[in-house]
Amino acid sequence: MINLDEIKNLVSYAQENLELNEKDGQYKANRILEIMESGLEGGALEDAIYGELSLLPSQMNNRFSRICKAEGSKAATDWLYSYCVNNRYVKKAVLDKNPRFDTSNGLTVTINKAKPEFRDPKKAKEGNSVDGGYAKCVICRENEGLGSRNKRNLRTVSITLGGKPWFWQYSPYGYFHEHGIAVNCEHTPMHIDRQTLVNLMDFVDKFPHYFIGCNAALQRIGGSVLAHDHYQGGGEILPLHKAKIKTKIKDKKYPYVTAGILDWPGTVIRIKSDKRNEVIDIADHIREVWEKYSNPELGIIAEDKDGVHNAISPTVIKTVRGYEMNVILRSNITSEKYPDGVFHAHPEFHSIKKESIGLIEAQGLFILPGRLEEELAKVEEFIQQEKQLPSEYEQFRLVYEETKELYKSGKYGGVHGAMQEELGSICYRILENTAVFKEQKHLHEFLADAGFEI
Repeated sequence: MINLDEIKNLVSYAQENLELNEKDGQYKANRILEIMESGLEGGALEDAIYGELSLLPSQMNNRFSRICKAEGSKAATDWLYSYCVNNRYVKKAVLDKNPRFDTSNGLTVTINKAKPEFRDPKKAKEGNSVDGGYAKCVICRENEGLGSRNKRNLRTVSITLGGKPWFWQYSPYGYFHEHGIAVNCEHTPMHIDRQTLVNLMDFVDKFPHYFIGCNAALQRIGGSVLAHDHYQGGGEILPLHKAKIKTKIKDKKYPYVTAGILDWPGTVIRIKSDKRNEVIDIADHIREVWEKYSNPELGIIAEDKDGVHNAISPTVIKTVRGYEMNVILRSNITSEKYPDGVFHAHPEFHSIKKESIGLIEAQGLFILPGRLEEELAKVEEFIQQEKQLPSEYEQFRLVYEETKELYKSGKYGGVHGAMQEELGSICYRILENTAVFKEQKHLHEFLADAGFEI
């Protein structure tokens, strides 16, 4: 039996939180009644109801544009994010339950209970488990309102990057505050070229309160959707943004631009200036040189029979002093010893993280699989009760032994604190695995060959 009072409450909620016009209340109540009688259940039913109660895409865009013009882009994104939480597209109630903590070595670790572990990098090339058809992939704009993908309550807003039409939407299962994606309106594969860097700059000019970055456009080191050009960003200062330059470098063409090697476990070069074109020029030069660079002694091969292997992940913030672009050097080369990637998390860490180390992890925010909450709680129990590690938990041998030693030290306020310290340590070592230059002298040689003074 359908509860009519529940429908009435939903309509009232939409009038208060989703800008539903009172004159449309009865009409929407009847539409909700029909949806409830349709046989939909669970999340699909919720998405259908809130999709019906939400503003139309045209209304969303008009509202967003008006706020931008009248109050600025931050007020507009504040409104849009709150709206997407209120219409239940952003699953904030679920996200708030994800364990999250900062580590003593400057990283941030979260355990993602909201989404399943993603272990197949081949799916990324195809658009993440989408077998063609309509819409072509999971982030195409055609998904807006699409019931077969449970996107009835998805709402996007139009933006222009590099003079071309793009759109912005928030991730339903965001990894950080106001996690969103800027998506090319054209379904075209991920790529990074000079235009990418221009687009990123355009974005922070429009939304200086957000960072924006682009995954390397290669399997194993890129994101989960390589079939469609997009960037990721949002309203959080990530650990990488807080890192300092440890070795300055100078571009002879632009001697007054601040640039240098970042004090970071991965291989990152930062470029800072209030002149955006100079930042773009330097970053693009690094990209061009890195994409062609090979050093077999270091395991770096630019291209072989399996394709190209070198790429960058650029990420940008805008400060009162100008633009900061961090250029992360990445390689997805594999070997017999490391079939999942030479510069990927090494096998001893796969019990903790086997998924791609993409843009977000490369910036120091680690998203660990939800299974770990229960599995690591058992490991903590074995340590606290001074039990041997059972054979079915053998994959956690390293974690068990190291956490046990940390726990014995008495420095971390109990076994759970020791486990958090261990996870931070492992994530740091994973970032060191991704570093394409393990020794600074080799990075210095690369930069010197690229024409920089050190």
